[in-house]
Amino acid sequence: MIPVQGCQGQTIAVLGLGRSGLSAARALREGGAKPICWDDMPAARDRAEAEGFACRDLGKPGAFDGVDALIVSPGIPHLYPEPNRVVAAALVAGVPVDNDIGLFFRSVATRDWDRFDTAPRVVAVTGSNGKSTTSALIHHLLESAGHPAQLAGNIGRGVLDLDPPGDGDVIVLELSSYQTDLARALTPDIAVFTNLSPDHLDRHAGMGGYFAAKRRLFAEGGPDRAVVGVDEAEGRYLANQLSEGPTDDRVIRVSSGQKLSGPGWQVFARKGFLSEYRKGKQIASIDLRPITGLPGAHNHQNACAAYAVARALGLAPRVIEAGLASYPGLPHRSQVIAQAGGVTYVNDSKATNVDSAVRALGAFGAIRWICGGLEKEGGLSALHGQTGAVRKAYVIGREAAGFAMQLDVEAEICTDMDLAVARAVADAEPGDTVLLAPAAASFDQYDNFEQRGTAFAEAVARALEG
Repeated sequence: MIPVQGCQGQTIAVLGLGRSGLSAARALREGGAKPICWDDMPAARDRAEAEGFACRDLGKPGAFDGVDALIVSPGIPHLYPEPNRVVAAALVAGVPVDNDIGLFFRSVATRDWDRFDTAPRVVAVTGSNGKSTTSALIHHLLESAGHPAQLAGNIGRGVLDLDPPGDGDVIVLELSSYQTDLARALTPDIAVFTNLSPDHLDRHAGMGGYFAAKRRLFAEGGPDRAVVGVDEAEGRYLANQLSEGPTDDRVIRVSSGQKLSGPGWQVFARKGFLSEYRKGKQIASIDLRPITGLPGAHNHQNACAAYAVARALGLAPRVIEAGLASYPGLPHRSQVIAQAGGVTYVNDSKATNVDSAVRALGAFGAIRWICGGLEKEGGLSALHGQTGAVRKAYVIGREAAGFAMQLDVEAEICTDMDLAVARAVADAEPGDTVLLAPAAASFDQYDNFEQRGTAFAEAVARALEG
């Protein structure tokens, strides 16, 4: 645990008692603060009270009397589409609002660091797609090279549940826009921007607000080094804003699909090969095609970003290459779950928006595509023209018929996962890939994308056994 600094003797309200909220309450108490907790769910309050935390309805009049700050869990709106009632009360009362990420950055460095030979470093990764894989891959590269590292944030553990870092340790954080948008302190040593595509637009009042939330990771404290994906206009703009000129190697530009040139520091992937250029000269090249844990151009972009971070941390190219080759991949992200009769079965349940689905569709050939779910703002028009490898779609979800009507490929309305998998397995021929890449959220039928991916894997296992 990382005790929160600077709150000793203060009364700090904590709203939302899931993983991040409870870990924040524990870290606040460990740092000498007095947490007051609230969650609208009685079961969550019961768990907090079982750990000895006082619970108080923070939405009642006068609830913020004597409260020094409010810590908000990332899933709770604080501005758009409208503030949660408790957040609204805090804003009216003038009580500072923060989250566990802000607490982490102001608390992770301690006086113990003065005696370390090498100060610990924090790598923070944000973006629309690929941030989980990129974060996990950075962590894997470090561990496979023998460097102590911890992984947390939007993946794995809550940030305040981490062990205090030791001499030379690296902490890798995956940060969503929900987390970067509210944090009062954002001071990573290395910050990564993977890419940007429409997502969570209601929460950020449009693309401008969404990009602004991501950009805060680079603007609030200013990282020592930035790794920026430049395949979209927003990434190019961000890299330009951070750079003092063409030779400024504090910014490492990364790309998948285009060759980058110039006197700066670039890492890019083309036709399955990763290349590193610096000062106009090629430094290294790695063949990514045989790496089963990183299929497709979208994963090659993730590999470029992770490679750039590892190089910035001092790892040699051949050490990184060995780490890339041993990376097993993450569950529910282009995960090969079975191969039978010449057919490959891939679980990419994390493809919860159109852009991530397009990336998955570009990674495989001869696709039997299982898609559908809770459609996100913006519709499915961006899929048009991107489905050339799809032989047939099998649509799930409560609104499967409406979803299917928007596709530009042959589609069968299946509604539930078992039927979709059964029909895809029956139709599949050797060389085909049965791909779950929903292009939609899971909440119409499942609690989360992980549950949806597990349902797919179980349905595949049953279909192949039969």
